[in-house]
Amino acid sequence: MRRMGLHTLKGLAIRQRQRLRSSEMAFIVLALIAGLVAGALTNLQGFIAHGIQRIFYGIGTNRLSALGEIHNHWRLLALPLGGLALVGMAHLLRHRRRAPIDVVEANALHSGRIPFTDNLVISAQTIVSNGAGASVGLEAAYAQMGGGMASVIGHWFKLRRTDMRTLVGAGAGAAVGAAFGAPLAGAFYAFEIVIGTYTPAAIAPVVAAALGAAFVTRALGVEPYLIASSADRVLTTGDYFIYTILGLACALVGIVLMRLVTFTDQQVQKVERIAKWKPVIGGVLLMPLAIMTPQTLSAGHGAMHLNLAMQPPLQFLVMVLVLKVLASAISLSFGFRGGLFFASLFLGSLVGLIFAALAGMAGIALDINDAALVGMSALAVSVVGGPMTLAMLMLETTHDFALMGVVLTASLVSSAFTRETFGYSFSTWRLHIRGSIIRSPRDIGWMLALTAGRIMRKDWTSAPAHLSVADFRARVPLGSTSKAILLDDEGHYAGIVTTAAAYNPQLAPDAPVGTLATLEGNTLSPVTDIRAMLKAFDLAVADELAVVDGVGNVVGVVTERHARRRYFEEIEASQRELYGEN
Repeated sequence: MRRMGLHTLKGLAIRQRQRLRSSEMAFIVLALIAGLVAGALTNLQGFIAHGIQRIFYGIGTNRLSALGEIHNHWRLLALPLGGLALVGMAHLLRHRRRAPIDVVEANALHSGRIPFTDNLVISAQTIVSNGAGASVGLEAAYAQMGGGMASVIGHWFKLRRTDMRTLVGAGAGAAVGAAFGAPLAGAFYAFEIVIGTYTPAAIAPVVAAALGAAFVTRALGVEPYLIASSADRVLTTGDYFIYTILGLACALVGIVLMRLVTFTDQQVQKVERIAKWKPVIGGVLLMPLAIMTPQTLSAGHGAMHLNLAMQPPLQFLVMVLVLKVLASAISLSFGFRGGLFFASLFLGSLVGLIFAALAGMAGIALDINDAALVGMSALAVSVVGGPMTLAMLMLETTHDFALMGVVLTASLVSSAFTRETFGYSFSTWRLHIRGSIIRSPRDIGWMLALTAGRIMRKDWTSAPAHLSVADFRARVPLGSTSKAILLDDEGHYAGIVTTAAAYNPQLAPDAPVGTLATLEGNTLSPVTDIRAMLKAFDLAVADELAVVDGVGNVVGVVTERHARRRYFEEIEASQRELYGEN
């Protein structure tokens, strides 16, 4: 009876999975569930991180970065103590052979599949880093847990590759939207930063997830992230031109920030003696910056609201901008975990305030709040990508439609300039430094899976390289094959010879056929992906290459024609999946 019951439950589960794979409404409901989970986890993680800050720094309802000063400097020992906690985590995870997979990497390379333990690792490290006061944002934890739990749900229901990627993007976007109480921003975050494209089939599930997460935030009584803006303004063509310049300035600051983080990280990596204790040392280095101004601590939400309200002098704003950039570089380079999305919003507001002050000195009157909001969006777009994400975030946090035009203009200019001169967002840049080939969250995992070992043919003709031309002709009749693989005395690859060349009547019959070998140094490995294969064909100017294993044995042959046909077939299949035609 028990076996029959288990068999019935298993059959029911299989039928439900099949229904989800074929029903659009069922998939939307699944995305809504993922959004509800993401919203709950976002608020839980934020509560834990801010609780740690309250314990360490003795703050109440105020934000850490909004403190006027740190009265008890001993409280800043929280920074190296947080680093010590990260060292302990690293020690517990020392047996892991790979870095955790984040949501962007998962959607680009792994069809949206994220091991559950990776979600826990990234979330725990980010919460500890932010809770201790390091200059990092919690969005890395929010997006990771939101997208990661969606991946777990999708894996359980055995979703197709495209549906899995959509669900992971929906969960990650819903989590970020929940953090701001901004579902439209969360939806566009999913499309622009995690999924990498807009598709009609993905709109409903992504929006459903974002609305579900926002509902959880409001049901918990969490106030939405609102910023006051000027209600009575008239924006002229000149304003658009001025804010375009601000967009370019923000792009430059964003590129400098990303370059500085990478340069600092590379220099720190060279000092192997401190490798184990980097987070502790980083915490110590952050302490004097925090003494100079607490605005260098955490992501900077509180500091941003404080500056908008107090409108501090230009010298102070410049000092905070420089120190915050240094604090972000130190935090990320010395092993604290987190993102730059929230921090880039604060940095953008600083650039906007500085820009407005400089414009005022030049006799150009700019609304300080407007300049700060435009700067927030433009710099965050440079660092994170996603101009529509930031435009929607500004709209939902200000409820100001009149400002949308200049926000979007500056964001698009910043995005275009960053892509043209730098080419990466911060998340893909960090992956690029680690050796990854991705430049965006678009799905290229199929390229890595389409290897020479998968598409090679095994019916090649071989011959010993020491054979004479006469013996080769006897062994390989004219017309039987166009090419033959030559092998040395140990059976290893020695090149390729065309039968036409071997049957050249001007050749001496006793000449070694090995003298006719070509492409001796041009081979493919069974794990060579399709991009590397096509590049190898172009470099070798060959129409056929041998696939050779690690010890030199020939295991197959790939023709350029077949490789290109498979490449275009996979592209076509990917496009059909993208538009829901499969």
